[in-house]
This record gives sequence, C-alpha cells and structure tokens, in this order.
Amino acid sequence: MFWIEFSILIAMILIGSQMKGIGLGVMGMVGLFIFITFFKMTPTSPPIDVMLIIMAIVTTAATLQACGGLDYLVGIAEKIIRSNPSKIIFIGPLSVFILCLFAGTSHILYSLLPIISEVSAKKRIRPERALSISVIASHMALTGSPMSAATAALVVILGYEGVLLDIMAICIPACIIGVLAGCFFVLRKGKELEEDPIFIEKMKDPIFAKSLEVDSETHHRVLKPGSKTSVLLFSLAIIFIVVSGSVPSLIPNFGGDIASIVINANGNLSMVTVICIITLTASALMMLATKTSSSEVAKSSLFTSMATATISVFGVVWMSSTFMKYNSEMIQSTLGQIVTDHPWTFAIAVFIMGALMFSQAAATKSMMPLGLALGMSNPILIAIFPAVNSCFVLPGYPTLLAAIDFDRTGTTKIGKYVINHSFIVPGIVVTVVSIIVGFILGYFIL
Repeated sequence: MFWIEFSILIAMILIGSQMKGIGLGVMGMVGLFIFITFFKMTPTSPPIDVMLIIMAIVTTAATLQACGGLDYLVGIAEKIIRSNPSKIIFIGPLSVFILCLFAGTSHILYSLLPIISEVSAKKRIRPERALSISVIASHMALTGSPMSAATAALVVILGYEGVLLDIMAICIPACIIGVLAGCFFVLRKGKELEEDPIFIEKMKDPIFAKSLEVDSETHHRVLKPGSKTSVLLFSLAIIFIVVSGSVPSLIPNFGGDIASIVINANGNLSMVTVICIITLTASALMMLATKTSSSEVAKSSLFTSMATATISVFGVVWMSSTFMKYNSEMIQSTLGQIVTDHPWTFAIAVFIMGALMFSQAAATKSMMPLGLALGMSNPILIAIFPAVNSCFVLPGYPTLLAAIDFDRTGTTKIGKYVINHSFIVPGIVVTVVSIIVGFILGYFIL
C-alpha cells in the first residue's frame, strides 16, 4: 500500500510541475483529496507558517521593486559585471549570488541574465559557462538569506535560540565556496565560442555579427527618487530580523505556556510573527517614504510570483506532510538506521524532493521535519539545507528557461534527453561542494 500511496504523491508532483504556475498547488490538493477519501489518511495542519512568511517576505521584496530599489541594486551589479568582462565567469555568478542573498529571491536574476550573456559573447567567452553557474548561484543564495522563505522556514522548523545566525554562518560561506567550485568547473565547459558550430552558423548573419561587434555602454537606468531610501529601509529590515533571531531576549515575552503560530511555548513571539511584522512594517515605511502607491506594489512581477508560490506551497506541502505523517513509522524504521549511520544519504532524499517540488520553501517544509523525526542533529540538517536548491534538475524552472532565451549564441540549451541540459552538471557540483563544506563548517562552528 505504501508504494501505491508514494506513486500517487510523485504523480501529483510531476503533473503539477508540468502544469507550471499554481499547478503544483492545485495538484497537491488533488493528491490530498485522494489520500483522505480513499486511503483514510488524517490530514495534518496546513503549512500556514510558511505561507505567511512567503506572503510577508515577497511582498516586501515587491515593494522594494515598486519603489525602484531593485533597479538601483541591479545597476550596481551591472557596473561590477561590465567592469572586468574577461572575468565574467566569476564576477557574474558572484554578483548574482550577493544580489539574491540580499533580496531573498532568485527572480531578480532576470535583469542580469542579458547583461551576462552580452558581455560573454562580446568577449568571445562561451555564454553557457557564465549563464549556467549564475542561475545556480541565484538559487544557492536563498539557503542562507535572512530574507528568503526557505531560510525562514528552516528557522521555524529547527526553532532553537540563535538558529538564524547558525544557518547564515554555515550556509552562506559553504554556498559561496560551492559557487566558486562551480565557476572553476565551467571554465572549460563546451567548445570555445568561436569553434561552436551553432555560433559559427549564426555569425553568417551580418546583422547578428554586427550586434556582437558594437560596443554597448552600461544601460542608463532612470531611477525613482526614493530608490536609495527603499534599499536603506529594506536593509534595516534584514538587520532587525537577524538581530531578533540571534538575541531572543530582545523579543517581547507575554508569558504562558501555550504554543501557537504567534507565540512560542516560552512566551516569546514566534519567528513567524517577528518576520511578518518586521517585513510588512518595512513595506509600509518604504511606500510612505517614497510615495509609492500600494497598487504599484500589487502590479509588480514579484507580487504576482508571491501568489503562485503561496498556492504551490499550500497544496504540495499539505499533501506531502499528510503522507509523511501517515507513513511515519514505516519511513523511520526503513530510513532511520541508514540515516543514522550515513547522514549524508538524507541529502539525496532532500535533493530529489527539491527537484520534484520546484520550490525551496516547499522542500524545506516537507523534508526537514522528517530529518528531525529521524533523529538528525541541527548541524547536519543545516549542512544538508543547500540540497533543497535542486529545482535546476528538470529544465522547467523560470530562471533556467530565461537563461536559455537570453543566450543569443545558442550555447545554453536543453539537451536531446532533456535532463542533459546546460545546468545539470554545474548544479550538482555546486550542491555537492556546498553540502560537504557545510558539514565541515558545522563540525567546527556548532
């Protein structure tokens, strides 16, 4: 019976991922309906905490976008990338990593992809090299960013004092080292651009050839008057969240011993509450200080992505957690000893679920509680955390498709067998190195 239920779970995730958008969420609900109706599973509580975090954090990022703050940050990154084009394979991904780490979303990458592609092509550096690792870097930045929904979800799941600082202290340097390893790995990836048959064929078009020869200066961005102010307020929100997570004594205590999504068992405000209050307060201050209307925020692309992410997490995590709890005894008895003897094997399970779910937050919420149930320690779970970034495995994630579209030379592509695309090997290299370094750092830091 377990394998029938598991097959249904995987089928719903695969169908939902093919539908894209909110498909993952609605198919998750179909799976939950099947589990409850035909297998008599008792549903768990819906992932309200992660949904609230996604809504609050992404709304704040959308406000930053509407206020012009993201344009300001992208402008800085663009200048850095263009300043040393010959080092684009290193400067591009690292600029992307820092920007996404700050913003807490990988979708800011879309503004930099055409720049990275253009700079690479003009220097006759195969764009696939810089683009592939830049996409992976944008994902890895989320495991450690205090403004990402995935990191916030792990903070809530682990829930011990100082957990946010521990996640940042381990995952940020581990992922940076992983990205650097990926940069070195792609240095000789594929043929040199001028030897690539697709590029040679494209260069026969005089218009295309001329477009690569013309020098283009940094695009002049017209910034809104309050763009720098919005970045400052956004930065302060990050600082307040980090300080609140690191020094619990600063968080108001209301006594009592009744734990809820709002207040912990010790009477302190929960991190869900703290994150939501700080981020949405920052949103309000940004709108007031820059005179940005709420309708502009609601129309931004990031705000739209928030709705999609919330529905996706709602359905797929609720279905997955119901399946996990119903089969918890079997899962623990089967995997418990293996995971105890070889903790790294749990990273494979997390990696697979992340690839299927197309969501770091959903994979975190679904798998990390299982890790705790299997008796895994906090340092091990933090070290394994980067494995949730495996949404690059199936080439349907928006950042991958955007990179392919922006590469006019045709070097960044999906292979004949679908899974053998430009991002698969660099992504695996970065993930494996990040996890290994995470284990090493966790041993010395925690």
